[in-house]
Amino acid sequence: MEFIGFMALVALLVIVVRMRSRLLALEAAVGRLSALIPNAALPATPAAPPIRTMDAAPPQAAAPPPAPVSAVAPETDRMAAEPVLETAATTQPAPATRREYGDFERRFGTQWVVWIGGIALALGGIFLVRYTIEAGLIGPGMRILLGALLALALVGLGEYARRREILSGLVRFNTAHIPSVLTAAGTTVGYAVIYAAFALYNFLSPGLAFLLLGAVALATLAAALLHGPALAGLGLVGAFVTPALIGSTQPNYWALYLYLTVVTAAAFVLARMRLWRWLAITAAVFSLVWLILPLGAGGELYPQTMFLLAGFALALALIVSGLLFGPDAGRGRLDFLSSGVLAAYLFGAVLVVIANRHANPALLTLFLLCAATVGAAWRSEAATPALGAAALAGILIVGHWSVSDYFVLISSPGGPYSAVPPVARLEGLRAHLMFGAGIALMFGAAGHLAQGRSRHPYASMIWAGMAVLVPLLVLVALNYGVAQFERSIPFAALAVVLAALFGFATERLDRRKLAPGGAAATAIFAVGAVAALALALTFTLERGWLTVALALMVPGIAWVSDKRPLPMLRQLCMVLVGLVIARILWDPRIVGDEVGSTPILNWLLWGYGVPALSFWTGGMILRRRGDDLASRSVESAAITFTVLAVMLQIRHLMNGGDIYRPTASLSEIGLQVSTLLAMTLGLEHVRARTASIVHDVAARILGSFGFLGALVSIGILVNPVFTGEPVGGIFLNALLLGYGIPALLMAILARQIRKTRPALVYRTAAVTAIALALVYLTLEVRTIFHGPVIAGFAASDAEQYTYSAVWLAFGVALLLAGIALKSQSARFASAAVVILTVAKVFLYDLAGVQGVFRALSLICLGLTLMGIGFLYQRLLFAPRPRGDDAAARATA
Repeated sequence: MEFIGFMALVALLVIVVRMRSRLLALEAAVGRLSALIPNAALPATPAAPPIRTMDAAPPQAAAPPPAPVSAVAPETDRMAAEPVLETAATTQPAPATRREYGDFERRFGTQWVVWIGGIALALGGIFLVRYTIEAGLIGPGMRILLGALLALALVGLGEYARRREILSGLVRFNTAHIPSVLTAAGTTVGYAVIYAAFALYNFLSPGLAFLLLGAVALATLAAALLHGPALAGLGLVGAFVTPALIGSTQPNYWALYLYLTVVTAAAFVLARMRLWRWLAITAAVFSLVWLILPLGAGGELYPQTMFLLAGFALALALIVSGLLFGPDAGRGRLDFLSSGVLAAYLFGAVLVVIANRHANPALLTLFLLCAATVGAAWRSEAATPALGAAALAGILIVGHWSVSDYFVLISSPGGPYSAVPPVARLEGLRAHLMFGAGIALMFGAAGHLAQGRSRHPYASMIWAGMAVLVPLLVLVALNYGVAQFERSIPFAALAVVLAALFGFATERLDRRKLAPGGAAATAIFAVGAVAALALALTFTLERGWLTVALALMVPGIAWVSDKRPLPMLRQLCMVLVGLVIARILWDPRIVGDEVGSTPILNWLLWGYGVPALSFWTGGMILRRRGDDLASRSVESAAITFTVLAVMLQIRHLMNGGDIYRPTASLSEIGLQVSTLLAMTLGLEHVRARTASIVHDVAARILGSFGFLGALVSIGILVNPVFTGEPVGGIFLNALLLGYGIPALLMAILARQIRKTRPALVYRTAAVTAIALALVYLTLEVRTIFHGPVIAGFAASDAEQYTYSAVWLAFGVALLLAGIALKSQSARFASAAVVILTVAKVFLYDLAGVQGVFRALSLICLGLTLMGIGFLYQRLLFAPRPRGDDAAARATA
């Protein structure tokens, strides 16, 4: 109770601070009037005419100073509106108000003490009643009588002080309004007395209590019209805090919520009459607080639902602009204040439903509030933002029921069927199916029929968005609650029906004359049709298809955005890509342990291949309208999923379906490196046509990974010479996969990028290709001599001779390729290989190889070098005839 009292004090002080600007404006106006009064008392003397220039406007009569806004009394307004004697001084600007000395002391003595005193009076009256109850000093009847006399005395004193101020002219000074504070304290005590007489002592019947509370509310309303917003704020806070300060060991919730309904009605009426937006917001917040507080103490359901319905109805009737008795609303304008008030009651309804375990009356109350929100938005465009709160409230309740375990009941048949295993069933299945179907049908139908009724484009978009989102999300939530995302033909049929309805709405709106926001609404319905079809596919097939369905939505939405170029749709493609990536990061196997052991035709193909194909298609469609962030994101996802699909399929194939195996073989890494290099070749080819930065960066990244894989993994980590891993047979073995194919692909890549990439990149690729080829040839020779296991470095003389011969043959092959392709780089590579072979023969074979193989090495080397020299002389640097030399010199 002390904490609630402290919070009430803080709230009152906030209201006081809010009024400071109003008081300062009044002080400035009074200061201007005071500056004119001495001049009016002086004898009238002719004033010198002002000096006029050519550009000066003719003199005009000075406008009277603006009358200060007074919320004290009508007499004050008349006094402020009295004519002031015009003098020459009226043509001069009013002097700035000079602050008097002792500003803090003046504020403290004339304002703050008054406010705090009024709060103290109200709290004192309430705590006096509470003390007499606890101490048993006087009887209940005397307590109520004394409290009523105190309330009347405070109100009377406030009215007397108000009239004395008017007569004495004190209202001109910048002080706190003591009459309004006294009246506010009196009305607060009056609320407390009637509430205690009804809820604590049963002195009053419900009807009489309602009439008395209504009378106090009307009296407060009338007093606030005279005394201004200060009384309204203090009275409202006091009325809402009163039940908490009085307290009761056996609370009467019907009395409590009837009392709060009357207080809320008074606050809303006053807010409507004076257009005090802050008062409506404060009342809505306090109402929400009084809905939340009893939930933990086991508050009764029916009084809470009554209060929700009554408060919501009052807000609709008095606060919503353009509806019933609400303020006037300009056509085409959205009112977020009234929508926020409605959202507060909707949020309170959600809490009531959850606290009462989704009881049927609570569900019905929430459905009625959602229906009322739809009706209010239908009648008044200003209330359209409240549709989002209503839709969110309904979806939250269906989702909460779907994911909560305490709605799952385990029942055993018992009796002769006691041996039958327990069966799980869902509590409230029928009620939530009806609730979900009701809000889906309501929002879907209203969202379609409301198109063309609004002038604000956002209103049409909100209607369309709710018409699409609510049915789809409710369908997903119900499917999870009932089928746990397993295969379900009924839910798939419902998704197909939704897709057909959204498609019908799209076609119907497309034929209409475009209204504000009509194009965006049409696109939203088209996106809904695509999403519903994706859900139908998800519900029809096994689990894991949700990932596929989300990916399939991307090309559909991209196609819609191509026909209806809305930036929102392109951004939606990015969101879907992010969702698919998040799903993959959560479980890379898509379906857990049920990936399957069949090579290629397993869940990795559907989980990665289909999204990759969808993203490629969506990226190409998006690129038609521009190379922006959306198209780049989708294309990047397409490349990523393509790489992952192939790499994971390789891992699945090489490890018997276990993609989480901690080790990798030479064949597997060789295939992955070959995949990266092949994709780099493809991206380089595509980049030349599209000039896309995505393809450029992707080619750089994949090429770098391929280079590192060839250099580190194949060269060192999984080299069979170091690991002892069997390589298989001759030629068609792991060496071909690990070294031969990567060498060929790297050579092709080097030739392809020789004119499009920096020279360092091209040369690095060429040297890597030659190195891989040399390693492949060397290890193939070693396989011929040692069999599948080629670990170690021991070699026979015949093996060393074969190395030299193969290297020379490789060098000659490079030379012939360079001559045929007219590639100087290939010829330089041939020279490097030949020099390496010459160094081996002279530095190692002469000393390490014995017998006939040493001679054969030298003879083979000599013949090969002479043949190379012959090729250079005859084909590359052939001597010219004498006539050609003379003609060349004459030309020069």
